[in-house]
Amino acid sequence: MSSSSHSPTNSPIDSLKPFTLFYDGVCPLCLAEITFLKSRNQAGLLSFVDINSANYDPQTVGVSCKEALAKMYGQVEGEAPINGVAVFGEAYRRADLKILAWIFTRSWMMPILKPSYWFFAKYRHGISSLLGPCLLRFVKKRYPSA
Repeated sequence: MSSSSHSPTNSPIDSLKPFTLFYDGVCPLCLAEITFLKSRNQAGLLSFVDINSANYDPQTVGVSCKEALAKMYGQVEGEAPINGVAVFGEAYRRADLKILAWIFTRSWMMPILKPSYWFFAKYRHGISSLLGPCLLRFVKKRYPSA
């Protein structure tokens, strides 16, 4: 995704295709992010599939459970799955979180975002066990209907 004047963040939200996020429902930090995104899903452009549930079909998605546990995956309707930092840019666009979408789609931010995400993904379980429960409680209290 480039930082040109015709960037994805300039697209009106109603012109976007639906996007599915494949997440780890056992990870409290992941659940906090999903709960927050659900609360921002007024346009109905986001769908959420727990990769640990029967709703996740690795054959259909083309991503094994092992791969999906190693990195965040998402899929624009009718397109191939994407992973890593790009998933957040697409999700934030559809959640109408313009500043976050802008940050996560800037090519000049990738030297910071990609290694940061790699570090998080590699140590997600430890990070989530420390921060996840508190953040999940906060998000659930803040967005009880999500």
